Amino acid sequence: MKRIAIIEDNQAIRENYQDLMIRHGYQVDGFEDREQALQALQQKLPDLAIIDVGLGHEYDGGFLLCQQLRQLSATLPIIFLTARDNDFDTISGLRLGADDYLSKEIGLEHLMVRISALFRRIDLSQSESSTTQPVLNRGALMIDNDKMQVSWKNTQLEVTITEFWIIHALANKPSMVKSRQQLMNDANMLVDDNTITSHIKRIRKKFLHIDPNFDEIKAIYGMGYRWDISTESGK
Repeated sequence: MKRIAIIEDNQAIRENYQDLMIRHGYQVDGFEDREQALQALQQKLPDLAIIDVGLGHEYDGGFLLCQQLRQLSATLPIIFLTARDNDFDTISGLRLGADDYLSKEIGLEHLMVRISALFRRIDLSQSESSTTQPVLNRGALMIDNDKMQVSWKNTQLEVTITEFWIIHALANKPSMVKSRQQLMNDANMLVDDNTITSHIKRIRKKFLHIDPNFDEIKAIYGMGYRWDISTESGK
């Protein structure tokens, strides 16, 4: 049984989500603030953390919690579920390493579809590791499918599950343009185009942190993205 941690300061809303997820077969732990959640999750990480941005007296408590959880695990699935759905907060949440950023206005069944898709992606990665080549090399890029690790010029990147599958989808077939919808299909996720764009920007930033000359991910106007292997990175 998958275990979900939901961090939401409004008791009625928190319990409503807990009841919904329990009915769908998940084990759910609820927390009302960042300190309470962090203390518990440091002892045992869940299979998924769902976090509100504003937590009690901490206006950005959810963002801080996301950072703290990322220090504990680079691959823990994290979803923000919040009433703060402006572009600035959405981009901030994704840049901090969240796999998805959802408004509380989302329908309850739609929410469960997004959660199910995220878990399905994780299960798929585990099953595919036995049928695909364990290591994918593309120039200076190395992708270890078994460990779900990405390295560039022998330096490992800290990537989320979503980032891993986007990189894998692009690099698996270099020079082929992938539309945003194709990237969603390959990564087995349901998000809007702007979310894909935010993930691509975050992925680029991580590569550039290692290599200021990184230029492998190309944006093709009106079509999508492709992975190009530069001469400098090797064949």
